[in-house]
Amino acid sequence: MKISDKWPIKIIEKVDFPEHLKCINNCPEKLNYRGVWDNKLFDKSLAIVGSRRMSQYGKWVIEKFVPELVAHKFAIISGFMYGVDTTAHRETLACGGVTVAVLGGGLDVFTPSDNEKMYWEILEKGGLIISEYENDFQPTLWSFPQRNRIVSGLSKNGVLVVEANMKSGSLITARLATEQSKKLYAIPGPINSSVSTGVNYLIKEKGAIMVTCPEEITQAKTKFTQLEIEIIDPFEKEIIQYLKIESLSTDELAKKLDKKIMLVSQKLMIMNMEGKISENLGKWQRNI
Repeated sequence: MKISDKWPIKIIEKVDFPEHLKCINNCPEKLNYRGVWDNKLFDKSLAIVGSRRMSQYGKWVIEKFVPELVAHKFAIISGFMYGVDTTAHRETLACGGVTVAVLGGGLDVFTPSDNEKMYWEILEKGGLIISEYENDFQPTLWSFPQRNRIVSGLSKNGVLVVEANMKSGSLITARLATEQSKKLYAIPGPINSSVSTGVNYLIKEKGAIMVTCPEEITQAKTKFTQLEIEIIDPFEKEIIQYLKIESLSTDELAKKLDKKIMLVSQKLMIMNMEGKISENLGKWQRNI
């Protein structure tokens, strides 16, 4: 028997989601998954996110935190990409824990391909592989940020940001977590490190909880006051400036921005998913 036959793809409907996932904005109506779905898995769960360009410091942090989290029976949720995601999944498995991977592509698409062995190991050790996309869907620039709402939505005990720069998708996950009233934790990083600018910003400017030891998570309460987190993105800011003046179509924005329509379209989809803009009769408008 092929291992893929052992772990067939199944579908779970929204009505059967964990309660803390059902209530997020733009909640999917269904999810595709491999593994044995049990909502009790998410009763004690933490998302760990961060840079794909993880440093040795970031690796050290994960190796310090994850064993303690696993010992306290936390399920670890992450996005299955290079860097912090992969290291968090792998360290959880090495410690005998359970981990959940939320993909930016379909369940039959191994991205990154280097993680295929770990993909099946996650299932063999009681975890889940989840995607909202069609099984053969190839990941895109917008599908990774879009799946972040599910990464944070599944986590009952919050989100831990290990390393991130100011343009990192992890800051999107951080903002989504606070909108979902989840605790937001951040690991302080060296001030001379580019992959620490985002997490240090979350701590200094946005009220994220600075943590330096796993006990600050394992002994914490669940609820968290929502923070206002604004990601500084010059491209996004320029779009907003135009939409403050008037509603515009994708074509019109592309001409004003002097950028390729595909690039503008991808950015607009992400901004729409985040609730910053909306479309009406083919025109984009800024949400107040």
